[in-house]
Amino acid sequence: MDLRLRQICFVARDLAKVEEDLAAVFALSPCHRDPRIAAFGLRNVLMPVGSSFFEVVSPISNGTTAGRYIDRRQGDGGYMTILDSGDLHRWRAHIAGLGVREAAFLDFDGFNSIQLHPKDTGGPLLEINHTINGEDVRGAYFPAGQDWLDHVRTERVTGISAAEIQSDDPEGLSRRWGAILRRDSPVRVGASWQVAVDNARLRFVEARDGRGEGLGGIDLEVNDCAAILDAGARRGLPVQDDMILVGGVRCYLRSETSSPR
Repeated sequence: MDLRLRQICFVARDLAKVEEDLAAVFALSPCHRDPRIAAFGLRNVLMPVGSSFFEVVSPISNGTTAGRYIDRRQGDGGYMTILDSGDLHRWRAHIAGLGVREAAFLDFDGFNSIQLHPKDTGGPLLEINHTINGEDVRGAYFPAGQDWLDHVRTERVTGISAAEIQSDDPEGLSRRWGAILRRDSPVRVGASWQVAVDNARLRFVEARDGRGEGLGGIDLEVNDCAAILDAGARRGLPVQDDMILVGGVRCYLRSETSSPR
């Protein structure tokens, strides 16, 4: 079944700060804010990264799952890994057959989404979604609003090519996610275990930053690494070689001449 990495979700106490950092560093344009998520005690913003998206969510009330996640992981960071597919009903049947629970099933006009229970998956929150007539990556994508294509900016960043998920047992977690995502044979690459989806890799690595299991980093396909690093330094963000830390997430800058991780 087709499966694409479509959206990386950050969680932050101060949504405006992380939104401004992402927009300024990567030259991105916000495209949508969804008032529906106030029902979950959250507010958000999305911005396109090529044909994929960054989302930032932030708690607006006490007792939210997102707020507890910030507390557990000691600050802002990666929150959700969101994939999209053309046939959500087959995914639901497969996932139920594995005994993996659904934490939430969202059903809006022309859009469905399964959020899987983190105690059954491990790692960050995992979501698979589907937008009717959304098979074209430049077509409809419900979470991003009606006019997201008008906000695409590729001067510095053209896409998201990997999500880096950290764990005390990266091999075991990679095999669990591989089974859930019907990619049953993770490949070892150096110190990581990798699961391929149609347009990207999920890279599982050992947790070494003291923050425990979760979404620790992403790979970005970039056009102008120097401009990104300069913008990050000007905003006081940690910068090292080809990596910049934004919103608690390690953003690795990859180009055509970069070697894969």
